[in-house]
Amino acid sequence: MTPDLPPSVAAARALVAELAALGVRDAVLAPGSRSAPLAYALAEAADAGSLTLHVRVDERAAAFLALGLARGTALAGATAPVAVVTTSGTAVANLHPAVLEAHHAGVPLVLLTADRPHELRGTGASQTTDQVGIFGTAVRHAVDVPAPDGRDGEVRDLLATVGRAVAAARGLRDGHPGPVHLNLAFRDPLHPSAPLGPPPDELSDPARRIPGAQPDNSARVWPEGFRRTTVVRPAPGPGADPAMYGDPARTLVVAGDGAGPDARRLAEAQGWPLLAEPTSGAAGGPNAVTAYRSVLGADGISTDVEHAVVFGRPTLSRPVQRLLARPGVVVTVVAPGGGPWPDAARNAEAVVPALAEGWFEPRTPPAGGAFLARWRAASRAAAAVVDAATSDDAVADGLPAAPHAALAVARAVASVLGPDDVLVVGSSNPVRDLDLVLGLDHPRAGDLPTVVANRGLAGIDGTVSTATGVALAAARSGLRTRALVGDLTFLHDVGGLLRGPLEAGADLEIVVVNDDGGSIFATLEHGELAAASAAGDATFERVFGTPHGTNLAQLCAGYGVDHQLVLDVGSLRHALQAPSHGVQVVEVRVPRADRLVGTRALAARVAEAVRAVS
Repeated sequence: MTPDLPPSVAAARALVAELAALGVRDAVLAPGSRSAPLAYALAEAADAGSLTLHVRVDERAAAFLALGLARGTALAGATAPVAVVTTSGTAVANLHPAVLEAHHAGVPLVLLTADRPHELRGTGASQTTDQVGIFGTAVRHAVDVPAPDGRDGEVRDLLATVGRAVAAARGLRDGHPGPVHLNLAFRDPLHPSAPLGPPPDELSDPARRIPGAQPDNSARVWPEGFRRTTVVRPAPGPGADPAMYGDPARTLVVAGDGAGPDARRLAEAQGWPLLAEPTSGAAGGPNAVTAYRSVLGADGISTDVEHAVVFGRPTLSRPVQRLLARPGVVVTVVAPGGGPWPDAARNAEAVVPALAEGWFEPRTPPAGGAFLARWRAASRAAAAVVDAATSDDAVADGLPAAPHAALAVARAVASVLGPDDVLVVGSSNPVRDLDLVLGLDHPRAGDLPTVVANRGLAGIDGTVSTATGVALAAARSGLRTRALVGDLTFLHDVGGLLRGPLEAGADLEIVVVNDDGGSIFATLEHGELAAASAAGDATFERVFGTPHGTNLAQLCAGYGVDHQLVLDVGSLRHALQAPSHGVQVVEVRVPRADRLVGTRALAARVAEAVRAVS
């Protein structure tokens, strides 16, 4: 039996085991105190025969030894990174000459530098300096890893980080191998409370290097449910196959921001349901699931999903991320290019640059069958609920008092736009509202507008300027541009309205959904705390709701921009359909007070409707 291990030792042990499982066959260790957890783990792995350990007193010599080991391995036609382990302080700096050589020569090294925990940095603690980014541009990938403290999931997260680092060292994404740097903070205690004893079988038997292979849980190296990611190297040819397990019929296609049309092509060719964000470029079609975020909240609808194919960057939906994180769901990420692949759930089975063209050839009969039929029925049920909540009748008394006014505004904007239109949408509530209603008024998928949003980091800053740039460029192709933003997003970049008299002007209509504050926070946990007490509500209003009381008409007048206030969806549609020139702001005032209650009530009605047809 292995004794209980301090978090530092348990994490280091799993890290070293994962390096071995990912093909690291040699590790060079320079002795030190802060790196003791790694030293114990390397000794255990060496005793088990899963890697060869080399010990050198001088870190500079250790790094060049690792460089030579990697070069020698390459002579045999293999690409195997070599690990170098040091303690903190000057020990790390002594790696730099070899790191520079490896950088320019394209030699894969994994630099594991121990560091003090964050609370000791900058305090004058012994052997503590700024090690973060110490190698600058000479490394392909660098991560500052916090000290383990025993929280649930931290070892699994660490191993996902290790997998990305080794893939970068080997150049699996971009064909550009080289050194990578993991700066590993460790907190006392740095040693096991008793000798580790015989190594577990999963270290000594390569055939058993898989999660869960060791029956004695006390000796387990990898955490329960850990799934290693296979990264497929881009290469000329027909493309890769998804990591398909179980019944291929029970597959979903997830299309995040920038996914492109291949996501929809795959879903329709294979007969799989499609969960597509508005900015995916794949929204619409017979397999697209309306209001999929709320549909996923229905009990039982997704319990039999076995596989998900992910395109683009899914960023809008917590339910989607929970689905992708489920241990029973195999995830294939399609990620062309050499950048980091999207896998926020750290659960991907395979990362491929592209799929084989055969996957896009229509299957007869479609693979989905009853599975797809159930999701289509759920989509129709959800669409009916959202349609009723956002119809003209539902907001007939005017938008300022309507329970789902912001949703109705997003629908009204989308309804008047077609394939020759571009819609720039703010990365707060507007894009989420559009996510629920896009397609309700477009019976044919080809009628949808192009939707653009700054979803790279999903900030609200610069949206007016972004929309202006889109409008200037889109006009060259004969496309008309509108923008849909919240009031805080608009105010954050109101300076984007400023244009000098010698600069080209854009034709752009900006719809500002004005609820006098940050309503998105009401839909998060902060809204729950606010609803619990009067004091909580006051705190919420000041630091999250942030009401501003700005007169947008006067603000626009100062910039010489036309402003129009509309009170109902009919007036909004008329304003958007009328010919326009220059920049125009269309303000729509909606309530914010009941946003949390309304959002949850609508989601509950969708879930109930889905259960009724499932």
